Amino acid sequence: MRYRCPSRRRPRGRLHSGAVECPAVHRWRQPTPRPQPLPDTAAVHPLLGAAAERQLGLVTAADARRAGYGPPEVRRLCESGSWVRVRRGVHLPAGELDALTPAARHRLDCLAVLLELGRTDAVVSHTSAARLHGLPVRRDLDRTVRLTAPDAWRHGRGFRLNRAPLPQDDVLQVPPLRLTSPARTLVDCAREREVEDSVVAMDAALLAGRTTPAELRTAAAAVRSWPGGIGAGRALSLTDGRAESPLETRGRLRMVGAGLPAPELQVEIRGGGRLVAVVDAWFDDAAVAVEFDGRVKYSDPWRSRSPEQVLWEEKRREDELRSLDIRVARIAEADLGPRWARVEARLRDLVASPGPGARRFTATLRAQGRRRVG
Repeated sequence: MRYRCPSRRRPRGRLHSGAVECPAVHRWRQPTPRPQPLPDTAAVHPLLGAAAERQLGLVTAADARRAGYGPPEVRRLCESGSWVRVRRGVHLPAGELDALTPAARHRLDCLAVLLELGRTDAVVSHTSAARLHGLPVRRDLDRTVRLTAPDAWRHGRGFRLNRAPLPQDDVLQVPPLRLTSPARTLVDCAREREVEDSVVAMDAALLAGRTTPAELRTAAAAVRSWPGGIGAGRALSLTDGRAESPLETRGRLRMVGAGLPAPELQVEIRGGGRLVAVVDAWFDDAAVAVEFDGRVKYSDPWRSRSPEQVLWEEKRREDELRSLDIRVARIAEADLGPRWARVEARLRDLVASPGPGARRFTATLRAQGRRRVG
């Protein structure tokens, strides 16, 4: 039976047969809630502010709860764009990520993973520690966060946790993180990487004074029976901290691989009572100097010299060396690729013939290389 409203009002408009227009039926509707004002993130609770100061600006869900921020409030902060979710339960105020350098971003990522995992015993290691120590790492390697703990192995999105012993001497406190020491870091990387990359990193660390040969030997001996430990020892045997650039290290390894005599590095050539040059590599019996021409020498010259001045000084220096009956070979980055066979043949010819019988110069080895600064 059709419901009919008992209204006596005259119907308006056309109606179906036998029906009258009903007055408006008032139904209760739940009022739309007014958006609550977001908390002033510039005036956060002291507990949350203190946590952010300790953690490179990061705050965790647990930090927020301790400061009285409930899940709805945290969710609103994220939805409004005031906070950015770095990892599960780990947040950062918006805008701060954009201002970070690649090195600072990797440091933040390492801490974010540690906070997410809640692993207070884990340390940053391998390539992650190498980046934070400022050691050379190939640009094409991914930025997976590498960690080590004494009693756990785990991997997940963007991180890998290795299980390995962590003696006290192998761990450095670099607040808010703990890192493997430079020596342990270099050896751990050498257990996984190519020999050339490992020697480049070790040479650079020794040149910068980040570690010592004795520390490297101790670290390599400790991991000799571990996977890759023999390879790490092999890389260490080829290391020479007098190399002043990756190009010099790679060029020296090319020479060793070709069966040429191992050259001395950073040798002072004096003639007429004055210093003529410090050559990158030196074959003493043959009186052959090798100079490595990295692009940075000309594109980013040091000691406030222009590229033109550097080029002119290089030419004059080479002319003086030749005037002392010293033969000079120059090796550039491109020579270590497909051109190497031609470079190797020339070096063999030079090294095979003896140097001058009567020398008008002296050659003195420097005890260590010198870092390029300023």
